[in-house]
Amino acid sequence: MNLIIFSFIKELFTMALELTDANFKEEILDYEGITVVDFWALWCGPCKMIGPIIQEIGEKYDEVKVGKLDVDHNPDTAIEYGIRSIPTVLFLKNGEVVDKHVGTAPKSLFFEKVEALLNS
Repeated sequence: MNLIIFSFIKELFTMALELTDANFKEEILDYEGITVVDFWALWCGPCKMIGPIIQEIGEKYDEVKVGKLDVDHNPDTAIEYGIRSIPTVLFLKNGEVVDKHVGTAPKSLFFEKVEALLNS
């Protein structure tokens, strides 16, 4: 049963880049452009609620790099960015955090934040 749930959850997040402590600098901090990073965990109910929204951002905006970082398996990056509650979504431009959202929210909020970055 747990394997089925894990497979379903993993499939939900296949569009977003899987981030780790090892690849975060290369994939996010060194990236020239806009990135959206979702800090999440498998057991987190609210994370499952915004997961499809984050994936949709990746599908809609080719110019935005979208990634997900599992805080249980990658604690160093979560600690470095002061992630104390999940889900936390960071919005970065050229490797610098320019906006942050903690918790769930309507889809429109996430899309508005991305649109604002694209137009800045």
